[in-house]
Amino acid sequence: MIKPDLSLPLPDDIRSPHFVGIGGSGMSGIARMFLEAGHAVSGSDRSENHHTEDLRALGAAVSIGHAAENLPATADALVFTGALWPDNPEYLAALERGIPVLHRSQALAYLIRSSRLVSVAGAHGKTTSTGLIVTALAEIGVDPSYVNGGVIQAFGRSSRRGGGELTVIEADESDGSFLLYDTAVALITNVDTDHLDHYGSPEALDAAFVRFADAASELVVISSDDPGAQRVRAALSHPRVVTFGEAADADVRVHDIEAAGPVRFRITAAGREYAGALRVPGRHNVINAAGAFAVLTGLGFEPEDVLAGLAGFGGTERRFELHGVVRGVSVYDDYAHHPTEVAAALATARSVLGDRRLIAIHQPHLYSRTRLMAGDFARVYEQLADHTIVLDVFGAREDPVPGVTGALVSERFADPAKVDFLPDWQQAAERAAALARAGDLVMTLSCGDVYRIIPRVLAALEAVPGGHPAPEA
Repeated sequence: MIKPDLSLPLPDDIRSPHFVGIGGSGMSGIARMFLEAGHAVSGSDRSENHHTEDLRALGAAVSIGHAAENLPATADALVFTGALWPDNPEYLAALERGIPVLHRSQALAYLIRSSRLVSVAGAHGKTTSTGLIVTALAEIGVDPSYVNGGVIQAFGRSSRRGGGELTVIEADESDGSFLLYDTAVALITNVDTDHLDHYGSPEALDAAFVRFADAASELVVISSDDPGAQRVRAALSHPRVVTFGEAADADVRVHDIEAAGPVRFRITAAGREYAGALRVPGRHNVINAAGAFAVLTGLGFEPEDVLAGLAGFGGTERRFELHGVVRGVSVYDDYAHHPTEVAAALATARSVLGDRRLIAIHQPHLYSRTRLMAGDFARVYEQLADHTIVLDVFGAREDPVPGVTGALVSERFADPAKVDFLPDWQQAAERAAALARAGDLVMTLSCGDVYRIIPRVLAALEAVPGGHPAPEA
């Protein structure tokens, strides 16, 4: 993979960017922003998807497959992600022609360089928190620009160029690129030990978050509950820091949370108490909403207007997203790919399931994370799921590591009867269908491509002879 040089200065002018991997969720959002700003956009990807189709309809020139001739003669920048290999023909053609080669975060930094920027960072909750802030702003009547890591359901898209001064982005800490942005308001949802393949040590990860927060020109909003966030908080020198969470000393304290059924909660801030509600389930989403409340009131919006706006948030793509119900079995997908995220996702499922069963399909993401956290994943799944099916590792930007497979997770289960390691996706789908009874919930979890197994699961459920009867009361 290509390691970006984020220290390189940005070009003075980009008129015709070419995106290698334009169909990705992050890349497509940035490409859309360039299109809406009036730029000529081209790009390529390995296969068609709804992102490539949408971008082509908006005027982008999109090629399927990678070839040097895909790079237009008019291209004045090539935009890539960390998943690009150094032998990519379009990348090599750009180098040969002397065209600036930019990581996607550099392209985004160029595009939003004159905005009043809200940057959302953290190990978990970034996409939902960004979606909450954007939705509330729109409900209030503000027209923000935004780039999110997932589609915001209310708008059916992950990015938009708005008409106001505010821009809200999901800022990626995994490769240090969140340090590129000229941030006005920094939101840190949490700081879990992760991405050590980039940082090398937990201390270096914490130091990067400190740099990110202290560079914010207006405000830092940070969790009062997360131990990692509190380590970072203690090291900050920023003059204006607002904490949020359930802790008794939080500046924005959320309490009286009712997360089962209609989600309701109360927030105490600046000596006043407010009532709030959400459409999306899960205690963790109430905490995300508290962070969004702290950001928006910190920007000067009225608390009552903010809470009304947050109540309009309907979720984001790949966050506890229902894909179908077959023979009474509900099939959901979630982006969770770290043990803390998985625990939150499964707890959310439990809050709507009651005493019905939960069958998880886990796709480990990254060889490094799987090697380091296999035991943590096993403990979470064994505690919160009734049965877990483990697929093989989705390596993403990493090369395969000998001996690191999904079996590392399944072998850590104390009760082997509660887990299957099934690298073959068809076998995994059929196993899930064979286990499920009416009323159960099947849930795929990973930020890889595990969502592609869902049609197989639905088809396997349809094929079960006679279906599964509901369990006896």
